[in-house]
Amino acid sequence: MDLNLVDSYDYHLPPNLIANAPLMPKESARLLVYEREKNKISHLKFGDLAEILPPCEIIFNDTKVIKARIFGAKSSGGKIELLLNSPLNDNKFSAYIRGRVSVGSELVFDKNLRARVVECCEDGLRVVEFSRDNRALSSHEIFALTDEIGHVPLPPYIKREDTKDDESWYQSIFAREAGAVAAPTASLHFSEEMLRALRANHGIYYITLHVGAGTFKPVEARDLREHKMHSEFYSIAQDTADILKSDKKILGVGTTVTRTVENFARNSARCGACELFLHPNNPPIRQNYLLTNFHLPKSTLIMLVASFIGLEKTLEIYREAVEQKYRFYSYGDGMIIL
Repeated sequence: MDLNLVDSYDYHLPPNLIANAPLMPKESARLLVYEREKNKISHLKFGDLAEILPPCEIIFNDTKVIKARIFGAKSSGGKIELLLNSPLNDNKFSAYIRGRVSVGSELVFDKNLRARVVECCEDGLRVVEFSRDNRALSSHEIFALTDEIGHVPLPPYIKREDTKDDESWYQSIFAREAGAVAAPTASLHFSEEMLRALRANHGIYYITLHVGAGTFKPVEARDLREHKMHSEFYSIAQDTADILKSDKKILGVGTTVTRTVENFARNSARCGACELFLHPNNPPIRQNYLLTNFHLPKSTLIMLVASFIGLEKTLEIYREAVEQKYRFYSYGDGMIIL
């Protein structure tokens, strides 16, 4: 099994195991537990986490998902769909646009929001500049407008339109820093009751990484060493940075936290662009434990899981999860590596 071949990270998932909505209450979701020292797999509920978690500090991602999908039309005619990706300098945004556009295309949306395409990138992204009443808009103004006219950017494998319920379902209870276009989905399982139980014996800290649409981008290279990782903005509060510099054990809740923690471990930068790609040949050097959902075959996210426990064990766990009929992906169940 070649660790560098993307095809090595494939597995079979019956479509009926893809979750289209979360379980309620949140802590009723299932949790697969893998203990490395014992080489043991067990099956619990998320609500059991406080009882089984060893001494450690817990780090969450407090990014907030914006209503990043907006529908409009070209000023010349023809419908388009725009998915915000991330803010850029000079009040510009990178975005994915469904519908044929070129540099100079003018796009019109509700609330008199307009966008002009200023660059078409080779990776499918478009750079756009938003305005309203002939005035350029800041990212905060755009977020406020999309909150009125936009839609929750559900992942492409959820084959339905977003609903009002998704506005709370697809958001963690501690989301506060607006800017993500995809949720840090391991965090979706946590209720206030769970946080209270965890705080009794564990410190809780936060980072911010604004998840971009690139998280769903397939790995198109045959060899993962040729894959160019997408870039996402992150920031780390000083108290969190202090914990990361200590020798205390760390549980990262989700792959976004993990990449941020490991990025900091490599360059000590508390903010910037995270482009770190973790895989078995580039394993973690700081984070001890990982809590995460189940991920797409051949994705950078399943490769990140394999960076903790190896490819063979990762595929074994995923086969077990399929056999046990776990619910997969963003609204699904999860696993913890201890």
